[in-house]
Amino acid sequence: MLAELQIRNLGVIEDLTLLLPEGTIAVTGETGAGKTMVVGAIQLLMGVRADADVVRVGAEEASVEGRFIEPDGTEVVVRRVVPTSGRSRAYIDGSLATVTAVAERIEPHVDLHGQHAQQSLLRISTQRDALDQFGQIDLRELRECNERIATINRDLAELGGDATERARTMDLLRYQVDELAAAAVDDPHEEDQLREEEDLLASAFDVQHDAQSAAVAIGSDGPATDAIGQSIAALGQSTVFDEHRTRLQNLQDELAQTAVELRTIAETTVDDPERRQLVRERRQLLVELKRKYGPELADVVAYHTEVADRLAALESHDERVLTLSAALASEEKTRKAAAATVLAARRAAGPKLASAVEAELRGLAMPAASIDVEIEGEAGDEVSILLAPNPGMPALPIGKGASGGELSRTMLALRLVLSGGPPIKVFDEVDAGIGGETARSVGLALSQLADAQQVFVVTHLPQVAAHADHHIVINKDHNSGSTVSQAYLLSEDERIVELSRMLSGSPDSSSAREHAEELLATSRGNR
Repeated sequence: MLAELQIRNLGVIEDLTLLLPEGTIAVTGETGAGKTMVVGAIQLLMGVRADADVVRVGAEEASVEGRFIEPDGTEVVVRRVVPTSGRSRAYIDGSLATVTAVAERIEPHVDLHGQHAQQSLLRISTQRDALDQFGQIDLRELRECNERIATINRDLAELGGDATERARTMDLLRYQVDELAAAAVDDPHEEDQLREEEDLLASAFDVQHDAQSAAVAIGSDGPATDAIGQSIAALGQSTVFDEHRTRLQNLQDELAQTAVELRTIAETTVDDPERRQLVRERRQLLVELKRKYGPELADVVAYHTEVADRLAALESHDERVLTLSAALASEEKTRKAAAATVLAARRAAGPKLASAVEAELRGLAMPAASIDVEIEGEAGDEVSILLAPNPGMPALPIGKGASGGELSRTMLALRLVLSGGPPIKVFDEVDAGIGGETARSVGLALSQLADAQQVFVVTHLPQVAAHADHHIVINKDHNSGSTVSQAYLLSEDERIVELSRMLSGSPDSSSAREHAEELLATSRGNR
């Protein structure tokens, strides 16, 4: 529901704040007071295109702000600002937003009915949904089948339907797979190992010489080992030096082991120019592979697996296509049967919907109106509700062959039959061309429609306004040559005064007041 509405400098409305209740809300006032500005404000909150002409004379910009309570209890605040020059601005919960985002958030919750209003039921998709809701059409099998067909078509598209393009892709993948297989890259740390090996090969001669020299120096005949032996002998057999003798002996053993390792290095290190060249070439190859498939060697390894899988999938293309094509043919057969079932159900529901709407129209001053529901397409997806307002007139799509008042009443009749749709409904000019008992019927219908929804009705008829749960009046004042409108939510006594004005033009007329009181009492008795 729309819980609060604020309007600033919009048309004749300078500054207006309304706290709005649930139920049916009648909006009344003299001609030119600004009733249409309230409807226009709601349209702006729905994301309708803004026109700078709506800005109040003398103001730089107009603004409309609405606080909505969604069905799940969530509150959302939407604001539109329309400047006299430049583009309009939109906000959702205080943050800048696009007008499209505002429309997507609010439009599904509001239905506007009137000669100049956007009306969701004029859309073919909405009319189809209305028919499905009325006829309780089961669409599950058809929808699930369509989803499966869409999945199969996506899989076929990914396989590629162009044989030439597929062959070109396979050639590229095969080249990449062969190149990576020949390189045999399987260790992401190979570069580090190669770098160490190349460093060793580059200094092979120095390594041999240095290792041999060090081994001689610490070997059994070397000066280091000889010096340790002399030290052990000098300590004699005194127990005072037991610990020191042990440490020196351990050191002597460590030197001997180190000497053996150094000799091994000297003997195994070979100055091998050919191996060094191979290592360099391998490192360069890895650099090239990283440039193509990297950036890291681990990425090269992963890419090898990926392209191998893609190539295998393409190589089995024909088999996969046959499998998917067979599945597609089966699903198409199932979909055709499901579509036929839905078509039959929709065609059976169409006349029933038309009769139900016609029955509602008889009580809304359209006793001779006829409704027809055209259903075309394999599954009956092309649904069009046609209206002939008067005998002898051709049935045309609703919205094309009716006046504003007739259109609004047809929309009202449809909503009464469907008892669903957006939770906020706005009816403008719904009472055009009617009066008396018909007006009472319209008012009663609107009050019934508001049982589980919020309904705004802009009206000139007291019979319609009296059936509303709440009543807002818009008055205009002339100050210093300018017109300013104000709006008020009326109390019970104030409603009688306003209804008296609507009945007789004179709110002070005692007979009009009695009639107003009677209207209110009667409307409550009919609910």
